[in-house]
Amino acid sequence: MSDQDQPASNETDPPAAVKPVVKAPPPEYSANSITVLEGLQAVRVRPAMYIGDTDTRGMHHLIWEVVDNAVDEALAGHATTCKVILRADGGVSVEDDGRGIPVTIHPTEGIPAVEVVLTKLHAGGKFDDQSYKVSGGLHGVGVSCVNALSTKLHVTVHKHGEIHEMEFARGVKSKDLVVTGTTDHTGTIVTWYPDATIFSTTEVEYEIVEKRLRETAYLMGTRGLRIELEDERNGARETFEYPEGLKTFVSHINKNKTALHQEIVHFSKTVPGTDDPNAEYEVELALQYTDSYQESIFTFVNNINTHGGGTHLAGLRGALTRTLGAYARNGKLVKENQDLPSGDDFREGLTAVLSIKVPDPQFEGQTKDKLGNREAQGIVESAVNDMFSSYLEENPGPAKAIVGKAVRAKEARDAARKARDMVRRKSALASGNLPGKLADCQSKNREETELYIVEGDSAGGPAKMGRDRHYQAILPIKGKILNVEKARLDKMYGHQEIQLIISALGTHIGPEFDIGKLRYGKVIIMTDADVDGSHIRTLLLTFFFRQMPELIENGHLYIAQPPLYKLTIGKKSQYIVDDPGLRRALLDRGVSQITVEDRTAQREWTGTELKVLLDQLQELQNVVDHAVPAWSELKFSSFLERWNGEKLRPFYGAVGKVSEYFETKAELDNWLDLQSMGREDFKIYRGPESDVLRQNADGMAVVLKSRDEIEALLGALAETGLKFQGGGDFVVRTAKGGEVESSDLMQLAAEVQKGVQSDVDIQRYKGLGEMNADQLWESTMDPEARLLFKVTLDDALGADEIFTILMSEGVEARREYIEQHALEITNLDV
Repeated sequence: MSDQDQPASNETDPPAAVKPVVKAPPPEYSANSITVLEGLQAVRVRPAMYIGDTDTRGMHHLIWEVVDNAVDEALAGHATTCKVILRADGGVSVEDDGRGIPVTIHPTEGIPAVEVVLTKLHAGGKFDDQSYKVSGGLHGVGVSCVNALSTKLHVTVHKHGEIHEMEFARGVKSKDLVVTGTTDHTGTIVTWYPDATIFSTTEVEYEIVEKRLRETAYLMGTRGLRIELEDERNGARETFEYPEGLKTFVSHINKNKTALHQEIVHFSKTVPGTDDPNAEYEVELALQYTDSYQESIFTFVNNINTHGGGTHLAGLRGALTRTLGAYARNGKLVKENQDLPSGDDFREGLTAVLSIKVPDPQFEGQTKDKLGNREAQGIVESAVNDMFSSYLEENPGPAKAIVGKAVRAKEARDAARKARDMVRRKSALASGNLPGKLADCQSKNREETELYIVEGDSAGGPAKMGRDRHYQAILPIKGKILNVEKARLDKMYGHQEIQLIISALGTHIGPEFDIGKLRYGKVIIMTDADVDGSHIRTLLLTFFFRQMPELIENGHLYIAQPPLYKLTIGKKSQYIVDDPGLRRALLDRGVSQITVEDRTAQREWTGTELKVLLDQLQELQNVVDHAVPAWSELKFSSFLERWNGEKLRPFYGAVGKVSEYFETKAELDNWLDLQSMGREDFKIYRGPESDVLRQNADGMAVVLKSRDEIEALLGALAETGLKFQGGGDFVVRTAKGGEVESSDLMQLAAEVQKGVQSDVDIQRYKGLGEMNADQLWESTMDPEARLLFKVTLDDALGADEIFTILMSEGVEARREYIEQHALEITNLDV
């Protein structure tokens, strides 16, 4: 997610002699000043209050609200299937086979109950303990928010043997509830279209939905819930069904880690409430220890991912510390005169998923990030203590392995403390001194200060000279820092560059981390735009993610975007951050000096028309390159020569030099069967996630992504008068009389670039050290011109998985990842 800095204020003090300005009195604050928002208007005026934000996260939050309602039906024992469809027309549909939203007239509102649910805030069947004993959507604003923030919402209810349908537009009823047919089952289908005037994007991302639904299926696996996902945009389909539930979840998290004990520990227990004995809490836990040095605990309340933790997490941590401590002491695994390992030691290498069902959960905010029920802590602690104690007694082998790891962790922590104390003595950090390499800023106001972590002294020198000393601090680090994925705290404190970072930030790391002691409002990673720079940036991100995650969660970590090129034309210069930017800049200059003639179409393009044409061709090339690797391999131009304006068929197959497009997957499979007749062990590559590698495959079968986007671009190009069939006959003429012929439509943009490069000075920067201080300031550090990318943590589970794959000692998992994604690389620096 990018975060462009806003220009700094240029306000100056007013002159000493200024004639006073008489201001008009402020308008009277009276009853007329009070605005009353009717119905769902409040949601549309302040959507972030209800769904968190209006960016990608908020837009996808609409899906979670409707899916949670379907899951609540399954929790109550009335549903077994939930189907999510990402529609080709931009809408989203969620269908369940639950009881169906009530359609009879509400006794007090005088309108159908389904209309009440969709148009009234805090209306639903979850405010008592009759319809739902436990529920994730307790605020009663979920589906009504979806309705308010959609251009159109259509609801279909199967109930009482009849099909009932109703429609809304931006939260207002547009079609009355009517019976449209008969049915032999019950359930609800909600289809909606996110409002582009509310959200910055309405493009649903398949990967985000897939991860969330998979996660939900793990949690609901033992209850028999089947979740189906279909993407009509590209034909992708997946089914999530996990009868072993949380055990499968933990196995998935640990698939690239080495387990200390093969069996995944799993408990489930129903406990009466302490405040209300009639209320029941369900506590379910699955855990497994690995040889890693980090803990990975994921908590859920009524299937809602509580990223912020809460009382249930505190209960789990307390139970593990007490139970393992008692077992270690009673089993004489720790000497009587020795201190027990701490809670952090007992959780080193732990992977755990805790799921609890709470009758009346109290969350912090509508996004349900943190549980606040006080009694949940005692209930979880008691249940886990009872169940885990029994497991340890019955399984001495795994129990001793777990305690032994904790003892080693304590020894490493003691060594880390000694190393840390030595660092403090050497640097006199306790008295407030800072590392000598740090060029600190003058301001003590954390909100305005910035710390640049730069790569090496060669970049540190220009950065120190070019910065604004008032609020910008510079910390050069030497080379690649320690890979903390493979190291304990004692190794980190013994590493000089990590010592510098810890000292400069002032927060400490691990259990002692304190965000309140952070000295800078922005921590900015600034490395070279090459492979080594990317490696150093990845090592730093690994360090911050594993040891200072709160730095990311609180929005303090950024990545600078230094330029790759400096483009100079005459006396004017501009900085370009990447190759696509360079192409755009050259094309912008080229259209004023170049004419393109298409002899086949018998027409010319110049000026604005030429720019539009070249932009469309460039966009088409970018989309095609990412649509599917096969298109790039087989040259898209050859496809264009055969394209006659028909709708693209979504399925593509290739065997040797023979290739074909198909309307359905069945047609593609039949064709592949014919091509493979008589050939044993015929291997088919099915995209980046395929078990078969591209280079080992005999055939290819893939779904074309971005089909609608490609069709739209081809249609726009056809409207310009381009002739696709039979290839092209193009002539590119420069203002100086140069002339180049081309028959490749997709190479037109490249030919135009070549035509103007002779008049342009292009300087490529290999690293920050090659830039002068003024160049570094005006391109990368000036708040009025720079581009910063904010590091966010939207998917903790996915981040944990990718850091484990790329940075741990699991060579096989890393090799498989590289092989699967190798064909997706578009810019390889070798």
